[in-house]
Amino acid sequence: MQIIRNPLEWQQQTSTHRQAGRSIGFVPTMGALHEGHLSLIHQSKQENDITCTSIFVNPAQFDNPEDLENYPVTWDDDIVALEAAGLDMLLYPAQGSMYPDNYTYKVVEQELSREFCGEFRSGHFDGVLTVVTKLLNLTHADRAYFGEKDWQQLVLLRRMAEAFFMETDIVPCPTVRADSGLALSSRNENLTPDERRIAPWLYKIISSEMTVAEMRETLEGKGFRVEYLKEFEDRESKKRLLAAVYLGNVRLIDNVER
Repeated sequence: MQIIRNPLEWQQQTSTHRQAGRSIGFVPTMGALHEGHLSLIHQSKQENDITCTSIFVNPAQFDNPEDLENYPVTWDDDIVALEAAGLDMLLYPAQGSMYPDNYTYKVVEQELSREFCGEFRSGHFDGVLTVVTKLLNLTHADRAYFGEKDWQQLVLLRRMAEAFFMETDIVPCPTVRADSGLALSSRNENLTPDERRIAPWLYKIISSEMTVAEMRETLEGKGFRVEYLKEFEDRESKKRLLAAVYLGNVRLIDNVER
């Protein structure tokens, strides 16, 4: 596995693969990898000649400095997992190298990004869309893989790729869950043992036959603080129920088809 720190060197390497006629699959991450991330890498390996990923904790998408500070870092374990998965290339850029402009240029979406998570996390999706645009420009990927757990993010990225005539296909991948039903997330590492026992109720409740009002009441009764619980209907898909909750200090999101 090749590890590259310099984004411009990464761009040169991926261009070389493209010029040689090799297809490239890309999985952007912020590290603290789990089976959900690895499932994206496995799918990419099945569909492309070269599979690469990035580990970059993107400060531009954190509206809360404490959240950025507490984001889990598991570099040694991540490297072991990526090598075992057969990854070809890893971009691990230095902080300043991704924002040489000091984030004065950004990608902004004016509608969907202001709803759901965007209503509570000012500027979050500006940071996501900007960094993904940079990464796709650097990688020249044929396909980029994203999990359906972050449904709003997935829809925004697909619409952005369409709006800017990007050559990269945004590939949605099913949410990977623990046996309990809890959606795998790097943030789960910050849950206490007691919170880990409660957390699976989020999926159980939102996938039940209750009304949305009943779900909210039940979640609150289990100890969750509900940020939002709303239905969303995208022009390309069926209606989904999107949820964001807090359990202690940890923010969890999930969604189910309705």
